[in-house]
Amino acid sequence: MAIEPETISVRDGMFKPRVYRAGKGEPLLWLHGAGGMAQGFTPDLEALAERYEVIAPVHPGWDDTPGLEHLDDVHDMVVYYQDFCDAIGLTSFYLAGHSLGGMFAAELAAARPDMVRKLVLVAPVGLWMDETPVTDMFILLPQELPQYLVADPSNLPPALQELFRPPADADEMAERMYRQIANFAATGKFIWPIPDKGLKKRIHRIKAPTLILWGDGDRLVPPAYGELFHRLIPNSQLAVIPGAGHLLPLEKTEEYVREVTAFLG
Repeated sequence: MAIEPETISVRDGMFKPRVYRAGKGEPLLWLHGAGGMAQGFTPDLEALAERYEVIAPVHPGWDDTPGLEHLDDVHDMVVYYQDFCDAIGLTSFYLAGHSLGGMFAAELAAARPDMVRKLVLVAPVGLWMDETPVTDMFILLPQELPQYLVADPSNLPPALQELFRPPADADEMAERMYRQIANFAATGKFIWPIPDKGLKKRIHRIKAPTLILWGDGDRLVPPAYGELFHRLIPNSQLAVIPGAGHLLPLEKTEEYVREVTAFLG
């Protein structure tokens, strides 16, 4: 499914995010992780768009999207996403987020429980346990990333083969490095030095029924955090996907989509 993003105006043009949008049905706002949306509308989103209207914006600061300078912390991001929803006329919706996007989604659901009907958190960050630390992604070398992001780097589906494909030439290598550095720099603004920015003090405010999804082979954000999120979010359920790592929507797309659609209805 070739979906081209549209650029919209938020807060009178202060922000001009690119937004991927496809499908019909109940609106599902999808918030991406640290890697951005460079791959576009991935197979997991395509599958969900068969049941829902999937709205997948690029966060300010990721993939050369302007506006990061106007955001200082996660609270600013939450207010930004309220303005984003106002800009596109979204008042009541399903909300889902992966990794960093899961943290943003949890914070938005806590701040505006009136807007979020159901919540899906896919291996989110945002909590911290000293005895089980989240891997510091900022110290990993590019060649080390696959072993932390996927459960089995030797057996990748096509979307992940493309993601981890060696660059064709020096220009492509430079472009990838620039994008990764820029996206990781944006990520650092919200989770450095550790991804605990006080969500634990607000998480009880989440009122929406919540599905928490984790891969049992996640080496970036250990599965123990799934239990912690489940324990702290009222009316939540946890599903652990065997043979999946941190990128479980692309590693185990069929199982992932089955869990999400069964939950959302």
